[in-house]
Parts: sequence; structure tokens; C-alpha cells
Amino acid sequence: MKNLTKKSLTKLKPSATLVINEKCKKLINQGKKVYQFGFGQSPFPVPEKIVLTLKDNAHRKEYLPMQGLTKLRQSISDYLKDRTEIKYPEENIMVTPGSKEAMLLMHVAFNGEVILSAPSWVSYEPQAIIGRNKVHWIETTRENNWFPTAKQLEKKVKSINKKNLIFILNSPNNPSGTICKNLKEIAMVAKRYNLLILSDEIYTDLTFCNKYESISKFYPEGTFISGGLSKWCGAGGWRLGFFAVPDKLSHFLGSIKTLASESYSTVNSPVQYAAVEAYRGDYREYKAKTVNILRSVGNYVYKNLRSNNILIKQPQGAFYLMPEFLNNKFKTSTELCETILDETGVAMLPASEFGFKSKKMLTRLSYTDFNGAEFLKANVNGNLLDDKIIEKYAPNVVEGIQKLSNWAKNL
Repeated sequence: MKNLTKKSLTKLKPSATLVINEKCKKLINQGKKVYQFGFGQSPFPVPEKIVLTLKDNAHRKEYLPMQGLTKLRQSISDYLKDRTEIKYPEENIMVTPGSKEAMLLMHVAFNGEVILSAPSWVSYEPQAIIGRNKVHWIETTRENNWFPTAKQLEKKVKSINKKNLIFILNSPNNPSGTICKNLKEIAMVAKRYNLLILSDEIYTDLTFCNKYESISKFYPEGTFISGGLSKWCGAGGWRLGFFAVPDKLSHFLGSIKTLASESYSTVNSPVQYAAVEAYRGDYREYKAKTVNILRSVGNYVYKNLRSNNILIKQPQGAFYLMPEFLNNKFKTSTELCETILDETGVAMLPASEFGFKSKKMLTRLSYTDFNGAEFLKANVNGNLLDDKIIEKYAPNVVEGIQKLSNWAKNL
């Protein structure tokens, strides 16, 4: 892997999530009805006060510090302390153009090997390849909520027998929409073998039990945290993320800063000022409403899709489900998804993009094909929303799931 050539890099495919988004747009422009369950994007508007702060700072044109605006890094430090009970000081935080860039820089700076669990987000492995780090996979099960057991992780670490290892953990998980319920046990294994952990917490504010769980609580000395505004704040296109490093590993930040200085230089200034408001402001009501909408729509999809032909876990966070289609008709999950799109207009991603073997008939379904601004006008309380409200404000989701459910009956 360390001898990766430029020719090898040219063989990398574009991100599957971005490809499906472009494909859907093309089909829609051709006049076809498409249910966009393939691209994971928040449907909600950015809170108005944060938008106004961005407008008020649109005149900011100066280069900000390479590591990020000091006030912003302090705000992120306070935000993490409030949620994880662990102090990541502002000097140990790097502001990046999206958490995706933060993780890419980590992969390039890291000199070791990477452990991923299937399922994992589509970009973890390609980024490891760009960083010339070998990837080792652990295949998980529905019974363990699509996360590895401590025993599985320990077995994998022992089999690799290397000193520099990092395990990437994402909870709530993309693509499964489940949360990791054995963080403490995983942390104990990590401590035992000095295994580093990257905790990708981009969805953690979208946990349906309203509890922010970070593995850093159990293993602060060896846990990096990445996050950003794209999911809870609906600001994916603003490209604002962060990377937090524990004191014990603060030297690692120096390498990341050097890489940043030779690539993007600094994150755009107006968005950094707006992000201070996002992290310091009180957006509990906004989060409560958006999380309950996602929880309600996710549960609607779950109860209307599960059947003798479709196995599925109840959603626990983020905005994804991972249905498994029981059939003998298709050879690969890619063929399955292509057929479903052709015959129903429902766009999903095959599980093979997330680390599973191609014969595993799992797909990722993102249930965000609705107008979030309109949905927020509904009477959204703390209880699961009535089906009639979902039918009114998320008609594409309702119609698409009905088509998918009817299609699956013929498997």
C-alpha cells in the first residue's frame, strides 16, 4: 500500500453518494419521476439567525488563521465539553472545509493501517488509499446493530499485529441509521492495544434518543473527533467541519496543519464567523423539531417497508435505513438497485459501496426527500408524528416507499 502509484489513484471511483445525486438530477431533467433516497443530505433550512450572521459577515475577505478563527475553535471546544464531558482545548482543534476534508488530512498524515467495519461511509476506504494506508475490514451483523463487538475488534487487532492502527467509528451510523451500544467495551480494547480511534460525530446531534454518546468519554486519550455543520444544521454546502485532537496526540495536529497550509490554506471567512453563532447559540428547539421529524419519517418508512421479503432495523439516528431484500433474482446489490430505480423510480445505494460483499442484498435508503422548511411549519411536538402529517409534508417519501413495498412483494 505504501508503494501506491499515481496510476492506482486514477482507478479510484467518484464518491457513490455524489454520483447517485447527479444521476437523479439527470433523470429528473429528462422528465422522469425519481424518489431521491440515495443522497444523504439534510432537508432542513439553516436556522435564520445563523444565516443572518453569515450575511452580516459577508464583507469579511481577510485570510483567517490557518487553524481557524480563535473564537470558533473556542466555541467548538465548549460544545464538545458540554456533550462529551471531555476537554479538547481550542489549540487542539482544526477548522476544516467540511469534516470530509478533516478526515482526508488525517489519513494522509497518519502512518499506519486502518480498521473499518462493514458498513462504513463510502469515503473512508478511498481516503485511506489516498493516504497510502492499508485497510482491514470487520463485517458486522444486524444482531449487533451493525457495529463490531469488542471480541471482533480485538481479534482483528491481534491478526494485524501492527503498532500504528486506527479504528474509525461513526455513530449514529451512515449507512445503517443505528447507534453503537457497546462503546465502553470497544474503548477497553482500544486502551489495551493502544488503538487510536477516529470518532466521526457528524450525526451525533441527530440521535433519536436525544443522548449524545461519544467514545471519547471512555477513551479520551486516544480519540480524535470530527464533526461539522452539514447534518444537524442543514449547512452541507457551507463546508464547515472540525478535527479535535486529545492532548496526548497534539503533535499529530502539526502534520495536519502543514497539509492544510499546502492545500486549502484556510476555511472561508464569512462561514467561520457564522459558525461561531451555530456553536454558541441556543438551537435546542430547532434540533428537537428536526430530530423528531426525522425520527417520525424514519419510523414511518420502517413500519411500511418491513415485510417477509425485507429485513430492516428500526431507525435510531441520522436519516438512513439499511433494508435487506430477500431474493434469488439478483447477483449483486448494484444490480438490485439499478433494477429498482428502473422499475420504480426509487434511487438507493448498494451495500457494496459501504464495505459489504457484492452478493449481500442490502441497500442504503435516505428518507430525506421532502421539503424541510415546509415540514417545520407543522405542529411538531415530542411524540411520533401522525401518519397524516407525514403524508402531507413528505409525500415523495410516502409514495416512494409504497412503490418499493409493492415491488418487493413480487420477489
